[in-house]
Amino acid sequence: MKAWLQAQCQCEEQGLAYVLISVCEVQGSSPRNVGAKMLVTEQAQFDTIGGGHLEHKAVKYARSLLRDKPNQQTTALQHYALGASLGQCCGGQVTLLYEQMAVSKMPVVIFGAGHVGRALVPVLASLPVAITWVDSRYDMLPKQVPTGVNCVHEEHPVDAIDDCLPGSCYLIMTHHHGLDLQLAAAALKRGDGRYVGVIGSRTKAARFRHRLLAKGLAAAMPTFHCPMGEASIKGKLPMEVAISVAATVIKLYQQMHDGAALQTPVYMADSALKASKELV
Repeated sequence: MKAWLQAQCQCEEQGLAYVLISVCEVQGSSPRNVGAKMLVTEQAQFDTIGGGHLEHKAVKYARSLLRDKPNQQTTALQHYALGASLGQCCGGQVTLLYEQMAVSKMPVVIFGAGHVGRALVPVLASLPVAITWVDSRYDMLPKQVPTGVNCVHEEHPVDAIDDCLPGSCYLIMTHHHGLDLQLAAAALKRGDGRYVGVIGSRTKAARFRHRLLAKGLAAAMPTFHCPMGEASIKGKLPMEVAISVAATVIKLYQQMHDGAALQTPVYMADSALKASKELV
């Protein structure tokens, strides 16, 4: 499989925005023929349309589309003369087609592979979301996971926040309250998360809010939800807690596609949360 096509499959599976660049017209000499393609994301590029300054300008333009027109599906044609201005001596002309594909799935990042995390991931994997599952304990991440779930063993899970996509839904349920607080603070500090949820009791929630406000994160607090989940779904079993959280995720991605923002926090029942503290 060609590199650009393999990358396109991965982007579609993981819900990543990308631009597909195609050589659609050639006059005279050029580095590549009509039909040559490359794929560009915010962080990487796959395959080539001939290299050199032409490719550099093409990648730069593609990333400007991703930056300036996020979550849009657009097409554009750009014409290039392969002369001195591009540092190339082919002497021909090339027309490139840019096809920008928007994020099709809401990114969901789950921190913690305890009982609730293990119950939650298979449920979310059947929904139109892109899942990244992070844990510092290598032996806790299952050897086999549903298709499309990206498992990340990260000794310092807070570092994984830097690699998350804008608009991510953060679900924090690690084995350590101190780590939960660090993760919540890092996600809120980014300022571009759709939802930052932390599992825990209302006592834990009040303590976290106090400490996060003390860190100067007041502006980001509307996206912070602790306890997380649906209050109407009660229960102490890991699956009951997982279903409660999954219900919130469904609301979030439906609102994303409807272009709406989450207006009010959704809370998990105290009984389920107190049990979940022991489960994760």
